Amino acid sequence: MTRREIIAAWNAQADDANSWHHLGEDEKLEWAIKLEREACAKVCEDGINNATDWDSSAWDQACENRAYAIRARGQA
Repeated sequence: MTRREIIAAWNAQADDANSWHHLGEDEKLEWAIKLEREACAKVCEDGINNATDWDSSAWDQACENRAYAIRARGQA
């Protein structure tokens, strides 16, 4: 994500747009990483097509597993 996209996303989610300026550098970085991680997980989920044949089913499961693994990295 670009710096502009990160700031736009923050402004869309924050109750107070000025709260971004009160965060420390580490907090800003952690928030940006969390946002990027979620964007990556959503890309994985976008690959899910809910098909019924075995190959597509295995693909769907792999996509779900990757999305879960990406999100889990933020819990460590």
